[in-house]
Amino acid sequence: MSRPRPEPVQVVKERRDRALKTLVGGIPYVQWLGIQFDRRGDELTATLPFDEKLIGNPFLPAIHGGVTSAFLEITAMIELSWSMLWEDMEKGALDPQSVDDAHLPRLPKTIDFTVDYLRSGLPRDAYARARVNRSGRRYASVHVEAWQDNRTRLFAQATGHFLIPSRDKTA
Repeated sequence: MSRPRPEPVQVVKERRDRALKTLVGGIPYVQWLGIQFDRRGDELTATLPFDEKLIGNPFLPAIHGGVTSAFLEITAMIELSWSMLWEDMEKGALDPQSVDDAHLPRLPKTIDFTVDYLRSGLPRDAYARARVNRSGRRYASVHVEAWQDNRTRLFAQATGHFLIPSRDKTA
């Protein structure tokens, strides 16, 4: 008995990129803010490109605190959803050919979200990465860090707790 030939790497990458694009594309506020996600394997980095509409205090100028908070929360939710989607794709529980809006997991619901504003967000691009600290059947804890020019010089960080939607239901 022979094994089926493995898929070419480019096909696998395109499928994963399409799944991430579909996941992120379903959130209108992400589009309005202009948040983008860069995928390297199973790791995501969120980018918030600078735009004048994001400025909260024009005298400093500084990124609005609500924009910073939304950027961190969106990053946490996408990371959590992506980790569930990644697991399903790699296990074969999700048919790679059917990755579309109807077959993506529902987004987790925020239970609480605490943001630490460490310094003003300057008028430039911002980046964030989230780490899932704990993920069970119904509950997850996620930590997010955001920086601008220097990864070790954070301008905000957050911890959030999320209610995970039932795994047998989709979007």
